[in-house]
Amino acid sequence: MEKPQFKYSPNAYSINVFKEEKGVCSVCNKGREIKYTGSFYSVESPSYICPWCIADGSTAEKYKGDFNDYLGIEGVSPDPADPPPEIEMNLLLEITDKTPSYVSWQQEVWLTHCKEPCAFIGYVDAETIKPLLEELKDDIEGGIGMNAEYLKENLTQDGHLVGYLFQCLKCGQHRLHADCD
Repeated sequence: MEKPQFKYSPNAYSINVFKEEKGVCSVCNKGREIKYTGSFYSVESPSYICPWCIADGSTAEKYKGDFNDYLGIEGVSPDPADPPPEIEMNLLLEITDKTPSYVSWQQEVWLTHCKEPCAFIGYVDAETIKPLLEELKDDIEGGIGMNAEYLKENLTQDGHLVGYLFQCLKCGQHRLHADCD
């Protein structure tokens, strides 16, 4: 059976949130060979989540949980006095309910562009972003809130300062988030 693909996480099977492990999915009760190991926020903790139950939203529905925090999506504010998000609710719910999270030091942040969530491409280091520096300038110099030169020199894929690369699905613009331990 072909694994489901995720629009906003096209590299989900290579970012360390799934592992090959036989088991029975806590949601669909089917025997599976790939288990989700990333973040899932709910009162109950399912012991085994398969990618099919993430993709169709049944895990989020059954456990009333989220794979990604709604307030972690760029442009979403908890303050009712703030303007509502410019992104359609169905797209926001695609991120929270049907998109695997990624591994981060702090709370995951999901970047947006062109009034749509961006796709999470993967973890990046200083060398990887060199060809994208001009494109990532706004994020590096203002959005991340870290010293730009330090970030450009010390960003890693798995160390104390990790880069998370996103890409707009409409226009192709790359975006960068970073956090540290």
